[in-house]
Amino acid sequence: IPVGVVLDLNSSVGAIAESCMTMALSDFYAKHAHYRTRLDLRTRDSADDIVTAASEAWYMMKKEKVHAIIGPQRSAEAKFVMELGRKAKVPIISFSATSPSLSPSRSPFFVRTAFDDSAQVKAIAAIIEAYSWLEVVLVYEDTDYGNGLIPYLVDAIQEVGARVPYRSVIPPSSNDAEIRRELRRLNSTSTRIFLVHMTASLGSKFFILAKKIGMMSEGYAWIVTEGLSTLLDPVSSEAMDSMEGVLGVRPHIPMTKCLEDFMIRWKKPNKMTAGLNLFGLWAYDTVWALAMAVEKVGTTSSRSMKQNTSLETRNMGKNLLETILSSKFQSLSGNFQLVKGQLEPSTFEIFNVIGSKERIIGYWIDQQKGLSRQLKYDNSEAEKSDVKRRLKQPIWPGDTTDQPATKKLRIGVPMKEGFNEFIKVENKNISGFAADVFFAALAKLPFPLPHDFLCFNGTYDELLYGIKATKYDAVVGDTTIVANRSLYVDFTLPYSESGVSMKVVNNWSRLVLIIWVFVVLILTQSYTANLASMLTVQRLQPV
Repeated sequence: IPVGVVLDLNSSVGAIAESCMTMALSDFYAKHAHYRTRLDLRTRDSADDIVTAASEAWYMMKKEKVHAIIGPQRSAEAKFVMELGRKAKVPIISFSATSPSLSPSRSPFFVRTAFDDSAQVKAIAAIIEAYSWLEVVLVYEDTDYGNGLIPYLVDAIQEVGARVPYRSVIPPSSNDAEIRRELRRLNSTSTRIFLVHMTASLGSKFFILAKKIGMMSEGYAWIVTEGLSTLLDPVSSEAMDSMEGVLGVRPHIPMTKCLEDFMIRWKKPNKMTAGLNLFGLWAYDTVWALAMAVEKVGTTSSRSMKQNTSLETRNMGKNLLETILSSKFQSLSGNFQLVKGQLEPSTFEIFNVIGSKERIIGYWIDQQKGLSRQLKYDNSEAEKSDVKRRLKQPIWPGDTTDQPATKKLRIGVPMKEGFNEFIKVENKNISGFAADVFFAALAKLPFPLPHDFLCFNGTYDELLYGIKATKYDAVVGDTTIVANRSLYVDFTLPYSESGVSMKVVNNWSRLVLIIWVFVVLILTQSYTANLASMLTVQRLQPV
């Protein structure tokens, strides 16, 4: 039964997967020698190109009449090829396209024999919650793989009370200078907690450069998604040295006797520098699942295939799809069972990079049980009020056990004698109307905002320019909004009117005042004399 395989054979994942699939084919038919069907794997090189991957897949569908295609390797390639499979009624089975943007429910002929990337976000959020981090900066590559997970990550982070103040998007084609520029931009933010979602090729370069500019030192915390775990895609030794102190998550694969035997056998004929990874195990399991499905549906179909090849290819593809989706068996990577067209994970390992190894410091069991030091969940874990105690002590960047914290805001405050009603500084304690406005704004925030007050005794222009110079993050005080200052800082709404008044002396006002005094005096005297005369005349009249 012809089956197409589309891989990037020049990549470590592609080379390992091809080797594992060859061994899977040999192991399966050695164990099931009585089966009447045989898989014929026809491998094509995508050369890390979307168009090449699509053209090779389409050629095998139309010219070689393959009944299924394993691959392609990357999510961007799979997004294109899965549409071709839908039109040709040929199942597209991918063990490495893990982006959540590819949904088997929206493309019925797409099967993912791997974990969806979004399965790990709850475990990552649990780490952030355990260490009480309030802000996390996302750093990810600008690909379907990178962009597809971000909405899920943001939602999960916000659910545990943290927020994402900044996102950094790095194209895979970025050179060292461009990555350094973005790293400096990250370093200028107030947050020191970073979450990196990249493939191993870009992630290796990123962490090497991060170490060179001093961002892998004490005070920083880095979390990586499963894509940067050596379990999925091994990175270089230089990159591992640069990632000292990094935390990460990766799927838990139970170590069985079959897996141990396979790992021993895999090392002997292979001379690749990269070790066996999870994608290789998933590729092995995919071949077994497909071989079982072909045996179930192919025996009867092979008799009529010669009569109507086109119709039989369509029917074979549909029958294969239904059989694979209902397959259940104990595979190398664990229990093989597809839920809604993809593998469903349950447990993740929390690892800490120390030296050239990933040390397991705990597990994320599921959403109900959360974090645990041991794989077998103990009810005593739930009684620990300090959630981070459910994990072993990690080693942070800078070879320290001191937990990095969210960076405090640097608030500049003017130390000026004058209007104390607006701002008054006493031993770094501030009061006054401007301080009251600032504290009221903090009280309205849905999260605490750590901050330090830094007193400044210079001019107001120098104080405000300190924000542009990244000396301060904000200024609280009786600062005036003027045009030149607005060019480099943003002001809040004014709480008092500004302006200039002037007292002007006018000599004519004195003359007018004297005239009015005489007028009033004359009127008063005239009224008094008139009233007295009227009363006197009345008294002289005889009765």
